[in-house]
Amino acid sequence: MNDFAATATRWSVRIMLMLVGLVFFLCLMAVACLIALAWGVRALWARLTGQPVVPMSMGALSPFAGWQTVYRSGAEWMAQSSGNAEAKKDGREARGRRGVLPGAGDVTDVQPREVHES
Repeated sequence: MNDFAATATRWSVRIMLMLVGLVFFLCLMAVACLIALAWGVRALWARLTGQPVVPMSMGALSPFAGWQTVYRSGAEWMAQSSGNAEAKKDGREARGRRGVLPGAGDVTDVQPREVHES
């Protein structure tokens, strides 16, 4: 009898886990279908109104921007924890530079020129 109870419990847990996985999969599929339906309706509406069909996108995602945020906040934290006034000043300057490399002002062997954007 004990063997039967263990086997029945084992199979019932397996069946329940399979059902939970199936429900999760069906929920993911339903969300994907709703997103596809929304995009299809949007594309159809754009075609009916004569607008160009623009693909859905998440915007400009830059992995570098995330790392830059981490480094910037780490530098500020280090400047605050050390109590060094010069490090705090460098942190504020780094925040204001936005893409200018440190030490770029010390370069003397180049000729400045105008940049024409096309």
